[in-house]
Amino acid sequence: MLNTIILQAAQQGLDWSFFVMMILIIAIFYFLFIRPQQKRQKKIQEERSKLEKGSQVITQGGIYGKVREVKENVFVIEITDNVKITVDKNCVYPASDPQAAIENAQK
Repeated sequence: MLNTIILQAAQQGLDWSFFVMMILIIAIFYFLFIRPQQKRQKKIQEERSKLEKGSQVITQGGIYGKVREVKENVFVIEITDNVKITVDKNCVYPASDPQAAIENAQK
C-alpha cells in the first residue's frame, strides 16, 4: 500500500526533497528559537517562585526594592521607607545580582 502511494506521488510530480527540506527547516527553527526561549522562561518562573519576603527584586520598569508581601498574583514591594508598590508577579525579577537582573529584564 505504501509503495502505491509513493508511486502515485512520484507520478504526480511530487518532490520529496521539498518535504524533507520543510521538515529540516521546522526542526532547525525549533532547536534554535523555540526551545531556548522555553528554557529561559522556565528558569525565570523558577526564580520567581523562590522569591519570598525580604528578597531583593527589580521590576520590569527598573525599580529596585524588597518584597514585603507575597500574594497570589502580585508582590508588594517596598522601594524606600514606607513607600510600597504592588506589582504583578510576571514583572518582577530577582536582584541578588543587579547586573543579571537588568539583563533578564531586557530579554
